Amino acid sequence: MKSPEITVGIMFQPSIEFILDGVFTFSGKEHSGLYEVKYQEGQIAFDGQLYDKLSFDATSEKSTFLLKDVVIGIGFHWERKEDQRFEGSLDFIVEDEKVTAINRISIERYLVSVISSEMSATSSLELLKAHAVISRSWMLSQIQKRTTLENSSKAYISDIRTNEEWVKWWDREDHTNFDVCADDHCQRYQGITRASQSLEMVEEAITQTFGEMLMNGDSICDARFSKCCGGAVEEFQNCWEPEKHPYLLKLYDNAEGELPDLTIEANADKWIRSAPAAFCNTNDAQVLSQVLNNYDQETTNFYRWKVDFEAQEMSELVKRRIGIDFGTIQEFIPVERGTSGRLIRLKVVGSKQTLTLGKELLIRKAFSESHLYSSAFVIDKTEKGFTFTGAGWGHGVGLCQIGAAVMAHKGYKYKPILNHYFPTAAIEKKY
Repeated sequence: MKSPEITVGIMFQPSIEFILDGVFTFSGKEHSGLYEVKYQEGQIAFDGQLYDKLSFDATSEKSTFLLKDVVIGIGFHWERKEDQRFEGSLDFIVEDEKVTAINRISIERYLVSVISSEMSATSSLELLKAHAVISRSWMLSQIQKRTTLENSSKAYISDIRTNEEWVKWWDREDHTNFDVCADDHCQRYQGITRASQSLEMVEEAITQTFGEMLMNGDSICDARFSKCCGGAVEEFQNCWEPEKHPYLLKLYDNAEGELPDLTIEANADKWIRSAPAAFCNTNDAQVLSQVLNNYDQETTNFYRWKVDFEAQEMSELVKRRIGIDFGTIQEFIPVERGTSGRLIRLKVVGSKQTLTLGKELLIRKAFSESHLYSSAFVIDKTEKGFTFTGAGWGHGVGLCQIGAAVMAHKGYKYKPILNHYFPTAAIEKKY
C-alpha cells in the first residue's frame, strides 16, 4: 500500500516570499526561483494576476521549496521566525484575509521532518522509531476522527462560559482547510533542514517502522505526547473532550513503584513539592539534547519549577492574556485535579469577580506571557503576591519525550517504550 498523502498548513501571512528549487508546475507552466504571493481583495496576487488558489506541483522527489520567515512556537516563549525548506508540493489559499501556505506530502516524508522537529535528529535510533510510530498514529487518527465526526451527529462544545466558570480546550479540529498545522498546536513540522543534520538515522527510523501504528481494535490510537510528564502521565479527557481512551491511562513514569492518587489535593501538593524518581527526572545533558532542539534548551528546570508573581503584575497579566479583569487577585482554590496532579479547574478569587478556569491549557495561558510549563502546580501566598511551584512541561498525556529518551538511553527498544506509555495499544503494520 502506498503511503497516504496529507496536507499541512505552514504559515498564514498577508504576503509570503518563497523559493522553488527544482522544477514545479503551475497552470501547465514550469516555475523555479524566487516568488512572492500577496492577499488582495479576497484573492491571491501572483505574477500580476489574481487567483482563488495556486498549486505548485513538484515534478520530482528532489524538488524542494523554501518559505521565508515562517513563525514557529506561536504564542510560546520561544516564538521566532525561520526560513524553512520543504519537500512535496505547495498550495496557497486565502483564509481570514491572509494567504495560507499548505504543503502536500506523503505521510512518511512528513514524518522525516516531524521526528527531527519535535526532537533532535541526532536522537538515538530507538527513540526516533518510537516517535515515528506515535507521530504516524496521531496524524492518521486525526483524519480518521474528522471523518467520523463529519458522519456523526456527535459534537462537543470546546468553549463553555457561565458567570461562575469558563472551561475551554483547544485541539486540531480548529483546522478545516488542511489536515494539520506545522506548529506546536498539532505536531512540529519544520521542514528538512533539521533532518539533514542526521538524515541517515531519521530515514532508518522511518524505514524500520514503515506503516506501523498504535491500534485500539480497528481504530488508530490518538497517540499524544508531551515534553515532560513530571513523573505522572495524565489522562486524555482531562485535557480535551470528555472521551476516556483506554490506551491513554494514568501511570507512573518509572520502571517500578505506584503512583499516588494525585486527584487528592494533599497528595498532589506533596508530589509536586518533591522530586520523585522517574524516567523523566534527569539532568543528563546527553539525553536532554536528544529531545530538546536549540530553542527548547533555553527552557530549564522543567521537571520541577517555580514562578513568582507580584499581585498587581498577576492581575494585569491575566487581563492581558485572557481578557478577564479580576481586579486584585486574592486567592486561588484548586477545584479539580487530573491523574497527574494537573489542575483541570482552578477558582480565581478577585476583588472584582470570582471565576473558575479550565481546562489545563486555559489555566497555563492565563498565568504566563506564553504558557506556564504545565498546570501541575501548587500556590503559596507571599508578602508581594504568589509563588507557583510546578511539575513537568506540557499536558502530560501519552508519551513523555524526555522519559522515552531516558528509556532508550538505558537500552529499551522502541516497542517496550511504546508499551510503557500506551499499555493497552497494539503495534500493527497497516500498510
